[in-house]
Amino acid sequence: MSSTIWSVDDHLEDILGAIRPLDPIELQLPDAQGCVLVEDVTAPVALPPFDNSSMDGYAVRTVDVAGASEEFPAVLTVIGDVAAGGAGLPTVGPGQAARIMTGAPLPPGAEAVVPVEWTDGGTGGGAATTMRPAGEAPEGASGEVRVHRPVEARAHVRARGSDVQAGDLALEEGTVLGPPQIGLLAAIGRGSVRVRPRPRVVVLSTGSELVQPGEELGEGQIYDSNSFALCAAARDAGALSYRVGAVTDDAEVLRATIEDQLIRADLLVTTGGVSVGAYDVVKEALASVGDVDVPGSGIDFRKLAMQPGKPQGFGSIGPEHTPLLALPGNPVSSYVSFELFVRPAIRALMGLKDVHRPKVRALLKADKPLTSPAGKRQFLRGVYDPESGTVSPVGGSGSHLIAALAHADCLIVVPEPDTSAGPGAEVEVVLLG
Repeated sequence: MSSTIWSVDDHLEDILGAIRPLDPIELQLPDAQGCVLVEDVTAPVALPPFDNSSMDGYAVRTVDVAGASEEFPAVLTVIGDVAAGGAGLPTVGPGQAARIMTGAPLPPGAEAVVPVEWTDGGTGGGAATTMRPAGEAPEGASGEVRVHRPVEARAHVRARGSDVQAGDLALEEGTVLGPPQIGLLAAIGRGSVRVRPRPRVVVLSTGSELVQPGEELGEGQIYDSNSFALCAAARDAGALSYRVGAVTDDAEVLRATIEDQLIRADLLVTTGGVSVGAYDVVKEALASVGDVDVPGSGIDFRKLAMQPGKPQGFGSIGPEHTPLLALPGNPVSSYVSFELFVRPAIRALMGLKDVHRPKVRALLKADKPLTSPAGKRQFLRGVYDPESGTVSPVGGSGSHLIAALAHADCLIVVPEPDTSAGPGAEVEVVLLG
């Protein structure tokens, strides 16, 4: 472990300076969700690709329904159906109408669509509320329809290219592909796309005292919460995460486990075993894990000027220089460390330009001043109220208070020079939600 005390900013800069975005690959649309686009995508076709109806109703010529009313309806001859996906469109001539469904192409000769509610639906009665199904009423596509209201040209018609014109930039490089973006790609006919893949993050928690949830607790044992919390946090950051249940405090077992996991990891995260105790096996195990002959590999264990989360480790291991971040074992320490260091590393692997959580300034709402050790940057759990612009602390400063963490939606930052922050003071807030 280096004797130098690192600042939070220097440690993060060291991590991000070593992270390279993952190489782009071509992925099918279902697999590309959550990935970052590495190409500009132009639309090869217009959306919609043809003039189409936005309503169920009748395609008409405007002159034929001019002046139509409930008392004096326009009576038109129905010449057929136009369904979405149908071929062989009828041509609408003078005094004629075609039954048309939502999304169906506007047939030749027609200038507008009259909603079915403005007609008698071809029944010869009063205003219709719905169309009769084609299978039940084939005569509905023929005969006459009475139209009770006039329409202007292009009424209830979605124009070709009104969404996207052919040749338009549909999505630009750097876009994260969420559900709407995946939908747009599919709509313009793209079955696959070039992206940076979601990073594969392996989370290992260490400690002989750890028991998996659902099992019986023995004397001196606690449930392993870190691996679950950090796996969820990695997924939340955009990664594919793999959880390795608690590894016992044995350097050889841990070393073998890490080497086994290298095959499926773009980033390794360990929790626990990084302090200065006799059983802090992460340091011992990582001293010779992977290919130690690879230049530049190895893990540097550090002390940071922060609370919680003073002991940290960072480096790369194995022949692929897989980055590894070793976090402290206390639940709050590990989670705060994840937010400050691991999450930005994941976002950098994804190729995102902005890797940081948003920060705001807020007024501290507290019963008494918050205290902070001199020379350390403290991160306290808090609840932020955007309406009042205030933030309230949750729980104390203890690094084991995981219940308070579950109720927090931000971190309150007390900078290194300050030893306290009083009620009403303006503080920096890192938003976690």
